[in-house]
Amino acid sequence: MTPEDNRRQPYSATYGSVAPSLPDSLYVLLRDLIVERTGVLFDEPKRTLLADKLCGLVTSNGLTSLLDYYYLLRYDDPAGNHLADLMDRLAVPETFFWRQSEQLQAIADIVAPAHFAKHPDRALRIWSAACCTGEEPISAAIALAETGQLQPGAVEIVATDGSRAMVERARRGEYGERSFRQLPDKLRERYFEPVGDRWRPLDALRRDIRWGVANLARPADVHRFAAADVILCRNVFIYFADDAIRDVVRIFHNTMPPDGYLFLGAAESLTRLGVDLQLAEVGGAFAYVKAQPRAHVEPRSIAASPASSADDIPETSREWRA
Repeated sequence: MTPEDNRRQPYSATYGSVAPSLPDSLYVLLRDLIVERTGVLFDEPKRTLLADKLCGLVTSNGLTSLLDYYYLLRYDDPAGNHLADLMDRLAVPETFFWRQSEQLQAIADIVAPAHFAKHPDRALRIWSAACCTGEEPISAAIALAETGQLQPGAVEIVATDGSRAMVERARRGEYGERSFRQLPDKLRERYFEPVGDRWRPLDALRRDIRWGVANLARPADVHRFAAADVILCRNVFIYFADDAIRDVVRIFHNTMPPDGYLFLGAAESLTRLGVDLQLAEVGGAFAYVKAQPRAHVEPRSIAASPASSADDIPETSREWRA
């Protein structure tokens, strides 16, 4: 069969020599189950992408159809292993150091000093809630180190992701050139050491970071870490269903300390979702905060605004309380 003949074959929900497609009813079942279990929405334009992503999981589990996979994931996954494999499959490993550096500077220049002035006996707690391969929490550590605030015991960073594979890569902590495309050369020279053709962060940066797996669609996982002073949840809600975002942000709001901060990605906004957090300007960055006056933040009106288990995290950092 030629490639042209293959393209002309009718698609089937059965995985074989022809790429699977999703009939309407099966697409809705899988779409809604994946939103329920992961928060990620594959809307109609991403229907074929969803089928492509699930193909390997169908065959690796010895199944013959996407319908079989649906039943496996919904009814035959007591240990959560199939969900974990799905989270790995859906992960988007696209990140780099010093991304949205204005937020990192706001944390180091404004948020951290205000925290230490108000809570001199308590560490600044940062949760990188979708850490991917680790560039985000390491960048936060660099920003704090540059201002002399990354002292032993002064900062606790918990970095989690829904994908085990991403967390394992973050734990290894070896990075190629693409990860450094925005980090100033002087910072790479100061905080990284070469390992062959790759680079590894100095131990002084990694010392205060604890890595683990946490699923943002699982309320217990979110509750465990949402009492952080700073939550970095950047470039993950762009993949989430609106209701899934509201559920996560509701827990953030109820669990964050009164002076906590939530930082999102540049393309993400909560203003249209009717959540209780309000957008504020912190230095040259934007964050979501609880509605209360603060000397160092400037509230922004909507019109002015820019468009799973964590058991592997050490006990001392496993749960934060406001």
